[in-house]
Amino acid sequence: MANRLAHTTSPYLLQHADNPVDWWPWSPEAFEEARRRDVPVLLSVGYASCHWCHVMAHESFDDETLAARLNEHFVPVKVDREERPDVDAVYMEAVQAATGQGGWPMTVFLTADGEPFYFGTYFPPEARHGMPSFRQVLDGVSAAWTDRREEVAEVAGHIVADLAGRSLAHGGQGVPDESDLARALAGLTRDHDDARGGFGGAPKFPPSMVIEFLLRHHARTGSEEALRMAVSSCAAMARGGIYDQLGGGFARYAVDAEWTVPHFEKMLYDNALLCRVYAHLWRSTGSDLARRVALETADFLVRELRTAEGGFASALDADSEDAEGRHVEGAFYVWTPAQLREVLGEEDGAFAAARFGVTEAGTFEEGSSVLRLDAGEGTDSGSGDTGDGAAGEDAERIASVRARLLAARELRPRPGRDDKVVAAWNGLAVAALAETGAYFDRPDLVERATEAADLLVRVHLGENGRLARTSMEGRAGENSGVLEDYADVAEGFLALASVTGEGVWLEFAGLLLDVVLTRFAGEGGQLYDTADDAEKLIRRPQDPTDNATPSGWTAAAGALLSYAAHTGSEAHRTAAEGALGVVKALGPRAPRFVGWGLAAAEALLDGPREVAVAGPVGGELHRTALLGRAPGAVVAAGEPGGGEFPLLVDRALVGGEPTAYVCRHFVCETPTTDARELGRRLGG
Repeated sequence: MANRLAHTTSPYLLQHADNPVDWWPWSPEAFEEARRRDVPVLLSVGYASCHWCHVMAHESFDDETLAARLNEHFVPVKVDREERPDVDAVYMEAVQAATGQGGWPMTVFLTADGEPFYFGTYFPPEARHGMPSFRQVLDGVSAAWTDRREEVAEVAGHIVADLAGRSLAHGGQGVPDESDLARALAGLTRDHDDARGGFGGAPKFPPSMVIEFLLRHHARTGSEEALRMAVSSCAAMARGGIYDQLGGGFARYAVDAEWTVPHFEKMLYDNALLCRVYAHLWRSTGSDLARRVALETADFLVRELRTAEGGFASALDADSEDAEGRHVEGAFYVWTPAQLREVLGEEDGAFAAARFGVTEAGTFEEGSSVLRLDAGEGTDSGSGDTGDGAAGEDAERIASVRARLLAARELRPRPGRDDKVVAAWNGLAVAALAETGAYFDRPDLVERATEAADLLVRVHLGENGRLARTSMEGRAGENSGVLEDYADVAEGFLALASVTGEGVWLEFAGLLLDVVLTRFAGEGGQLYDTADDAEKLIRRPQDPTDNATPSGWTAAAGALLSYAAHTGSEAHRTAAEGALGVVKALGPRAPRFVGWGLAAAEALLDGPREVAVAGPVGGELHRTALLGRAPGAVVAAGEPGGGEFPLLVDRALVGGEPTAYVCRHFVCETPTTDARELGRRLGG
């Protein structure tokens, strides 16, 4: 018999609708039930493509005996962290403060007032590796609740007080300056893995936001060290198993320092961010590798994540069925030498095994290997090769091998897809596809970006300018958008406005950013992750550091800065500068975790430049403006006399020719009709 989750729209919650656990969705009614029964709440947080969430569900939540114990002594509440990032953030902060680590599934025991008193992540069905079994945890918590209630209340009170007392260093000294960004670069240089690319050790996550900073810093200062780290990291990821060498797109992270074995789930946000990173790397270097990866990742987004309504689904699972019908991680993606020979024949099978690092011993599990390119291949920075280290007949052979392997892989059982459309992540995809389409003359990608933006306006954006966090099948979910939704959707709309010359996207961005100013802003440049009229939790979440995506705080700062450059709005510029104070505080000390803020700071130091192209959208001057490398430059294009963009007001043609105007810091250069001169002015 289905539980209460059967009435929800979240794919993750629906995965648990047939558990014998009597799950409640997050709601006031669940906590009232806990108060009425005088039992704790068991809060379990995860997401649809989370491998260990599936494992714990199978091992524990599908167990009839364990479920009966859970139902008797607790009110179990299940939360999709992608639908309720505010709930996830508040309790993850508590878990990390108490245990020094966090992750999903997240397991937290709460009082009926939502106060946490015991924490964990995955608990096994039997005690192992120093971890208690889930049954032992349930029994221990239940006994403490019954026999030591005062102690439980004291612990919960201390935790809530500790969370409430945490304050952020906002960098009241002002905005980041040259020395702050230089110190951030020095810190990244220390953390950079010169041998294998990326930063730090295993596990390795794609450093998308940091690479955006490095590319902007190189463009503004000419720093070869910044460019070297960006090129090294991008080349290593593109060669590694974290990148799908057949179908394009990136997995969530690599479990090793060499980028060989990924955690196989593919997330929309990673691929949107990385698509844009590789497009920007191509813009900086002309690298064929960067061009290939940007386009393959864009094509992956459209082919595998686009929904029927024109938006983009959240993720593909790590798990799928293998040849024996077992549901295992990576089954869709890995190969043995025998499987290569079966598809390609002996000669091409041996060639593919050597090319993609497939060995008899295997690089993954049970003798299987993750496809990757040999070290040293695909590292070009504009040398004109194919981008995967091959030329001529070899390139044709590789293309043939890849096509045949991809066709064979399509016959395998596919990983599940989380069809939930998340506003913030779709905003990131809009920006990536719009720019990639413009750079590489792919109008179809710009069309896909526009369709996703249309969906965000039609379905997610209410008449009052407020955003819904998610939608499914064209129907908005009940959860309110958080700061990252407003910031990333505004970022996508601003990129789309620059590419298409359609000023309506600038207007929509302004509508969203006005909500940021009125509902999310605090004192001294602070921003909060939830609106001032959102559901009250034990703490109002507020985090300026990047995680898998740019923090809402710094993403909003970047979008506010761009909007101010487009419109001349002093209020938006002042808010952006105030928000970037936190980057002054954190950038020199923790640059790996505030990359997007550092990138926005680069734009602030550069101006950002305001580029008005009086002339045809898609013309030579417009394209040159879009390809300019000046950090955070905003571009407005259209025929003179039109009312699409404030930057085009009173911008006339010179000598009847399309004309570009470049301004920054309240100073404008001489108008130019020469595309080459415009490129020089914008660092092209």
